[in-house]
Amino acid sequence: MFTLSLTPRFYETDAFGHINNTVITGWFETAREPVFRLFNPSMEIKNLPLILARVEVDFVAQIYYGAEIEIKTWIEQIGNSSFIVAHEAWQNDHCVARGKAVQVYFDFSAQKSDRIPDQFRTQLQKYLISQ
Repeated sequence: MFTLSLTPRFYETDAFGHINNTVITGWFETAREPVFRLFNPSMEIKNLPLILARVEVDFVAQIYYGAEIEIKTWIEQIGNSSFIVAHEAWQNDHCVARGKAVQVYFDFSAQKSDRIPDQFRTQLQKYLISQ
């Protein structure tokens, strides 16, 4: 499992005084960087063979400015050409959001998905946690 600690920024709050719901997908994408590095350690964006096919977020509780967030990230499922990355956001020892992202291994020259090569599949399996 990967973990990332974030400090909510003031501009991420909304009129109700909590973190705006649109911020969470950005936090989750930031937390996926270690997964991206499995495919492209240098993080040269032009060489990252992944595209995002789907995201979902469940808002479990309100998230507030002024308290750290811990995001836990793991691989939930590995398919032929795609895999599911799962996330949970925690604040003050409470899960405040959870989500998933479907990442697809993509051949940009052919403009189509492709089978995840075994070398990457092996790396992903190290972080596979079924829920």
